[in-house]
Amino acid sequence: MRSFPPQNLLPSITKKLKDDSIFSSNANLSIHLCKFYTSKPSLHSSSSQSCRSTVSHKLLSYQNRFENQQTLNPANLSAVLSKKNWFFLLRAEYSSSFLNSRSLVSILHGQHDPIHSLKFYIWVFSISHELAKDHSVQRALSDIFWRKGPVVLSVELMKEIKDSGLRISEDILCILIVSWGRLGLAKYANEVFGQIPHLSIRPSTRIYNSVIYALVKANALDLAYLKFQQMASDNCSADQFTYNALIHGLCRSGIVEEALRLVKKMQNFETKANVFTYTMLVDGFCNAKKVDEALKVLDMMKNRNVVPNDATFRSLIHGVFRCLKPTSAYEKLSGFLENHSVFHVNACSTILYCLSKNNMATEAIDFVERMEKKGYVLDTATFSLVMACLVKGLRLTEACNLFDDFVRKGGKPGFNTYLLLAEHLLKEGKVGQSRRYMKRMVSDNTLCSIESYNMLIDLFIKAEMREEAQKIFSEMPHMGFSPNLITFNTLISGHSRAGDINMTKKALKMLLKHGFKPDVFTFSSIIDGLCRAHQLDDAFDCFGEMVEWDVTPNAVTYNILIRSLCAVGDSRRSMKLFLKMKAEGITPDVFSFNALITSFCKMNRIDKAQNLFHSMVRFGVAPDTYTYNAFIQSLCNAKRIDDAKEAVVVMEANGCNANEYSYKCIMDTLYQTGCVEEAHELFHHFLKQGCSSY
Repeated sequence: MRSFPPQNLLPSITKKLKDDSIFSSNANLSIHLCKFYTSKPSLHSSSSQSCRSTVSHKLLSYQNRFENQQTLNPANLSAVLSKKNWFFLLRAEYSSSFLNSRSLVSILHGQHDPIHSLKFYIWVFSISHELAKDHSVQRALSDIFWRKGPVVLSVELMKEIKDSGLRISEDILCILIVSWGRLGLAKYANEVFGQIPHLSIRPSTRIYNSVIYALVKANALDLAYLKFQQMASDNCSADQFTYNALIHGLCRSGIVEEALRLVKKMQNFETKANVFTYTMLVDGFCNAKKVDEALKVLDMMKNRNVVPNDATFRSLIHGVFRCLKPTSAYEKLSGFLENHSVFHVNACSTILYCLSKNNMATEAIDFVERMEKKGYVLDTATFSLVMACLVKGLRLTEACNLFDDFVRKGGKPGFNTYLLLAEHLLKEGKVGQSRRYMKRMVSDNTLCSIESYNMLIDLFIKAEMREEAQKIFSEMPHMGFSPNLITFNTLISGHSRAGDINMTKKALKMLLKHGFKPDVFTFSSIIDGLCRAHQLDDAFDCFGEMVEWDVTPNAVTYNILIRSLCAVGDSRRSMKLFLKMKAEGITPDVFSFNALITSFCKMNRIDKAQNLFHSMVRFGVAPDTYTYNAFIQSLCNAKRIDDAKEAVVVMEANGCNANEYSYKCIMDTLYQTGCVEEAHELFHHFLKQGCSSY
């Protein structure tokens, strides 16, 4: 990484920036001036003085312009604009020659007071109409008035503008009116519109459009309609923008029939409705839950040679899915698209999006097959959505077929799609297929970040493909990626779970070699590996070494050791470690208690287990199925069937559902004691409950 420039370099950088300013001729002029002064004295001194005088004037002019540019910062400009004679100060001190649309937008945004932005814009408008009328500048000004406003045309402000020999132009008025509408100031916008003769402005279609748009935006639809009807009295004709603004307001308010009447009125006045007009109608009918009318709008567009755009289809499809049940929406839309003469790719993608979001895997596959016959090809984004829907619905066979078909047709699945499919195949026990997609993921060069490498290594570890994980790890530096602590921790965890202490040690050595410090996850994984390899003494040595590395053990670390001690029947040391855990301020969790309770239950020390159970409740730790099943198994072993049944009742009363293992323990004991009929009754109760497996 590059370091910051040293302090002694900053003056030279500043000088370079000054030399390379917009007035670069300054530099050349200085060079010529230097040559002039170092040459021999001329015989014609008056000519020499004249030349020097001309050069000095030019240099002074350039210097003034340069200083103007340098002083034109928000703070200085704000000070000028806050004075009553701001216009004359601006005209005297600044020139617009250094301004362009980008710099003007920057200056306008740099003013904290929107009144100052307005004043500066008025000054620019007075000297450069073309620059002031730039669309990006006017959009920026409108946004400033909305975010920092409202800008009110006060008596004092109007006097300052008038005294400067200026006035509010039609452009400025329209921008102000729109900002008032966005701020909900319908009444004020209407009042100012009524006063425009005092501003020496005549009503025009553009001003009416701004007012109508503002009133619609401010939810004053009645007032907007009144202005629409008033246009004719001012010799102003409604245009496409006028009608669209009103239609938008009507559709948003649910008055769709009136909006449709306006569309017909447009045709009568030879004002052509465009795609935005019809899209608003579609959206309006859908919001009014009139799906058939919304579909008829598309037929109307076809008859009038207006081509629907992406927004039209999105409004229609999302609207139909809002109005109808997902299955009904799919039937209606798929039928409509099949009968529609113009095939629209975005419409298909939007339907697949809605089907995927509604977890309609069967319909998604059906729609893909039907649309492919019409030439539809899935794009990568839509393909990812459909794949997620299929995988979530455990339609893995269809997901694999769709995936393979997509690749065969030249598609490029993303890394997340590969990972999602491989991970779910692994969860369903289809290890071979999962490995195939993981290997293809590598060969397709989908790995593009350290995070993607880490996720793939983790997936290989879960699939018990440690050699492949190690291979990917070895390839990382050659691909320009350096492993981080998460990479090493993933490898260490995988080797530890497999009980491979040698590989765990090698990974730890590499971690240290790369300059990383082991964290609590590293130590917990190593301790877990040593415990699985039945090397408890080494595990406790590693546990003690955590202090030397200034790493504090967490509940997971303690749980691993407690579980391992319980597994070898060392309840004394496990209980001692449990008490140390609490003394260190680490709150035991359900796994801490379960290991001890299960151990005591196996030793038939039910009283000790019950004491722990009560402590568990006092600590606010909710017992889970494993906790209760330990008691049920122990009670059944002691032939205390009634107590075991009571444990099931308590279990379910506390919101923890009994599973297959819970009932199996009791039924086996009933069969062993000859209570066959009671065992059958319990079995039927189990089936009725629909309990899950262990």
